[in-house]
Amino acid sequence: MSLSKWRQRLSGLFPCLASLVFVYGLTMTKTASSAEDLERSVTLMAKIGASWSPSFSPDGTRIAFVSNLNGIPQVWTIPSTGGFPTLVTAFDDPVGFVSWSPDGKWLAFNVAPGGGFNEQIYIVRPDGSEMRRLTDGGKENNFLGDWAPDGRSLYFSSNRRNSSSTDSYLIDTASGQMRMVAENRGVGGINAVSRDGQYAVVSRLINRGDNNLYLVHLSDGKEALLTPHDGPGSFFDGEFAPDGRTVYFASNKDRDLIAFARVRIDEKGQPGPVEVLAARDDAELSDALMNQQGTMIALVWNIGGRSQLSFYDVHNNKLTPGPRLPAEIVSRMDFSQDGQRLAMVLSGAAAPQDIWVLDMRTDQFTQLTHSPHAGVDLTKMARPELVRYKAHDGLELSGWLYRPHGAKGPGSIVLSFHGGPEGQERPGFNSIYQALLARGIGVFAPNVRGSSGFGKKFVNLDNGALRENAVRDIKASVDYVVKAGVADRRRIGIMGGSYGGYMVMMGLTEYPELFAAGANLYGVVNFETFFKNTQPWMAAISKIEYGNPETEAEMLRKLSPIHRIDRIKSPTIILHGANDTNVPVIEAEQVVESLKRHNVAVEYVLFPDEGHGWRKTPNRIRSAVAIIRFFETHLMQVAPRGQR
Repeated sequence: MSLSKWRQRLSGLFPCLASLVFVYGLTMTKTASSAEDLERSVTLMAKIGASWSPSFSPDGTRIAFVSNLNGIPQVWTIPSTGGFPTLVTAFDDPVGFVSWSPDGKWLAFNVAPGGGFNEQIYIVRPDGSEMRRLTDGGKENNFLGDWAPDGRSLYFSSNRRNSSSTDSYLIDTASGQMRMVAENRGVGGINAVSRDGQYAVVSRLINRGDNNLYLVHLSDGKEALLTPHDGPGSFFDGEFAPDGRTVYFASNKDRDLIAFARVRIDEKGQPGPVEVLAARDDAELSDALMNQQGTMIALVWNIGGRSQLSFYDVHNNKLTPGPRLPAEIVSRMDFSQDGQRLAMVLSGAAAPQDIWVLDMRTDQFTQLTHSPHAGVDLTKMARPELVRYKAHDGLELSGWLYRPHGAKGPGSIVLSFHGGPEGQERPGFNSIYQALLARGIGVFAPNVRGSSGFGKKFVNLDNGALRENAVRDIKASVDYVVKAGVADRRRIGIMGGSYGGYMVMMGLTEYPELFAAGANLYGVVNFETFFKNTQPWMAAISKIEYGNPETEAEMLRKLSPIHRIDRIKSPTIILHGANDTNVPVIEAEQVVESLKRHNVAVEYVLFPDEGHGWRKTPNRIRSAVAIIRFFETHLMQVAPRGQR
């Protein structure tokens, strides 16, 4: 029976009751409509695609890349001047990166079964034929590097020898024969191989926030340290000059911010001192890439989260600024073989990840891929403001503040904490943020102490027992948004993934009065179970960052929110991947069990075909809808504090 006919029948009998039913019916219809609208709008936002990992063919006519155009990240190719992309792979599992061989005959790529870390390395012809897996399969973790200059071998790292470390390997793609280049303690991998095949640059991460580069003689395996330093240090992007006698890399040796540097190799194969070639007082170097000619190096600088491009002229030792970028963030670059074009991934708050090509002669950018965003007007996406504020001890913190269009005065807001903890919140495209904003909920994404991009002193301020100060930064972030007049104290939520999930649980346990709701995505909650169940190599490199479970068990227990779970009062949603080997699913299960035992409202969303984060579009949709519905329920319909 239609509502109008039902109202007519009741009006003749009980006029007052008829009016009440009519009002109730309208309310229910509006609620249902609102729920449908939420799911529809959030689904459209979560479906927005992305493209990354550009790699030029040697003749420069095509570019290989990875995209989730068909719902799962796969390898595609596209004409380098633009056109319709061609699908190369069709796995049920996601692809991470792709690289075109120097002879143009093969594409190398990695696949993550079930979304986990046990990645496997494959090669395939550019037309999709003759696909072969090069690694053994199984549970080993294999991390794809790149092609060696000879075009016959690939370099990669793997924990196939020892689960507590990743060694450096070369593999002959024709025979499948593997050769260990360096046995590593901790996490290691090859950064580059010289064109003459004499040397490799190997990176070794002994502890998070501290690594070294080594020059390895491929003939006999002898090593020479390229980056001697005291205390923590970051060194990456090792790259050989064409003659194999100079190594260029990023370095913060004897300085706080990462700069561009080099080491020269003498006739005996011994490295000289580290020489800084380009540095900035307001930015860290985040990426560097040399052209095939060895004459120009593209440098990407990280300024508070935004990227700037510059170019270093090797022959003239001159640094010149690059053109203005079409979006806020640059990642994953590749030069064409003739050095005339530079492909890169560009993204921003209102720009999904896409492949762009810079013409080096004209300084003009061309957008090559156009990730789908059906039903979403990107020009209406909210852009954040970079704000700065003080921590409890006077340390300057910063964060990206997103406000809904037309917002005035205090309102609902979600604090979002990045992973890592050495990660950095940057103004990239985030469909969850934009979906929250579209529903009238603001977002504040802080970079608390321990974040990267602000120097090695800042990134090490949360190590071990100092993590208590990073947790206090949670309260400082809440205090900022309230004092700034953008947050209603009754309507503040908190969310984060991985280490950000840890911060969520610490926020809910340490400051239960501050948050109306929390969303924990695959976060650590118990350092004892984390160290016991995570990948052994992950545990090995985390003992300085978090603490050593063998000697600092009591401190780790104090810093584990699971032991104060009874303090949580706010509704909580937990999302986790069943195949997560980084933060195993036991971290989620013990939270859910504990919250239920303490009668705290909890939702649990488990993804059976994902690992550490969501790579498949249907799962990203499911996650986004659950999170947005959760926060809209608990932040937009908040009763006065005394009635909660």
